[in-house]
Amino acid sequence: MPNQASILVIDDEQIMRDGCSRILSRDGWSVLTAENGKKGLEEIQAQPESIDVILLDLMMPGMSGMEALDHIRTIDPNLLVIVITGYATVESAVEAMKKGAYDFIPKPFTPDQLRIVVRRALERRTLQKEAEFLRKERERSLRDIATEKSKIKTIINCMGDGVLVCDGDGCIVLTNPAASRMLMTSETSLLGNFLPQCNLNSELSKTIEESLKTKDMSYTSVSQELSLGESGEIFLRAHTAPVRNDIGETMGSVTVLQDISHLKELDKMKSEFIAMVTHELRAPIAAVEQQLTVILNKMAGEVTEKQERLLSRAKERTRGLLDLIKDLLDVSKIEAGKMVQYKEPLALQEVIQRVVDLMRVEADNKKIDLQFSSPPKVPLINADRNSMEGIFTNLISNAIKYTPEGGKAWVNLGEEGGFVKAIVSDTGIGIKKEDLPRIFDKFYRVKTIETRQIVGTGLGLSIVKSIVDAHLGSITVESEEGGGTTFTVFFPKESNPTICRE
Repeated sequence: MPNQASILVIDDEQIMRDGCSRILSRDGWSVLTAENGKKGLEEIQAQPESIDVILLDLMMPGMSGMEALDHIRTIDPNLLVIVITGYATVESAVEAMKKGAYDFIPKPFTPDQLRIVVRRALERRTLQKEAEFLRKERERSLRDIATEKSKIKTIINCMGDGVLVCDGDGCIVLTNPAASRMLMTSETSLLGNFLPQCNLNSELSKTIEESLKTKDMSYTSVSQELSLGESGEIFLRAHTAPVRNDIGETMGSVTVLQDISHLKELDKMKSEFIAMVTHELRAPIAAVEQQLTVILNKMAGEVTEKQERLLSRAKERTRGLLDLIKDLLDVSKIEAGKMVQYKEPLALQEVIQRVVDLMRVEADNKKIDLQFSSPPKVPLINADRNSMEGIFTNLISNAIKYTPEGGKAWVNLGEEGGFVKAIVSDTGIGIKKEDLPRIFDKFYRVKTIETRQIVGTGLGLSIVKSIVDAHLGSITVESEEGGGTTFTVFFPKESNPTICRE
């Protein structure tokens, strides 16, 4: 028994109090004494939590033991009271037990009898305390759960995104006002109802049901776009994921809904703006460039050296503006998923050879040795021809732009594993180490003394990366300042590996 156990002896006889105190103290228990019922009650009220067992004499002057027992039960009904009676009668014992006493011991009693009765009472008291502790812990846990549940519900209800939570049987157990609003139904028609009863979008219901049935642990989440309304004017993006327990069993699913109608409207506005840009800006600027070319070629009369210098600068800026418009149009197409429109089995060496031939004049003007090497047979890739031409036009053009006169630029084509591998290298000015991580970011341009005079939009490599990603390929760059640059592009081989071109 724990040493901190405390026993209160209430008896009007000094000898009885001292004897009980001496016997019980030897067993390591703390013993308190009181000479009458009133003093005993005062002791209990002073430290109700510290007293475990009370030895109470029934026959005392003033306040009797029975009266004291009534008061003790009022103070703490869980206190264990062992009554001491000099009248070993069944009647007194029964009366005391009826009033709430735990046990009784008749006078005279032996030390062993006292120890046995007290030890039994203390064991009972220990069980009481443990049960009380567990009860309080349970109540606290339930309160915490209720509090957390309330917090979660408040958070979910305040969310702008819609939430649908289903149990394993496909019954909606949690939802929020945003979900009701987006799905154009009431919360009561969702909560507590099974999916077939909720009249949800068929595609959404199918996705949720699949998430509940799947046993594939690699199945994490599914994203989809939904159109609702009589004329499909409402657009939602739904993310559905299964909820699994610690052994991988599917216990339910969670679906998060986002209203993307405004994004669709913005896309429409952007498309309209792009159409306007194409018609209203590109054509006039192209006409200006053509007229500048006519003047510079002296087809409209003689041009002084100073005029030629100014007109060349104007033409260069005009060409840069046209390139920017073209790149912006390409970015817009990529974002709309329209850049890669038609994939076919494609011989990449034919595409690269065509680009090299077109870029050779530009290379020759800078006295740059432009070379292309490829084995006789290279597997086909599944790609959009125009997109491939755009990739290698950009990479080869950059190699020429950023390579000083008399340098070299070359393209190597081959295969590695299940991929066709293209390498575009140059002996140019290179790229600083700190600039390499951002080389594919939109509008990012390396700014050095050497690149200051080179016209560019900062979109070219971003477009290249997007097109490569759309073809399930990859692109990497290696460079050293002053030591040239190498771009390596991988494209998956076409699904029929036997098809090759010589």
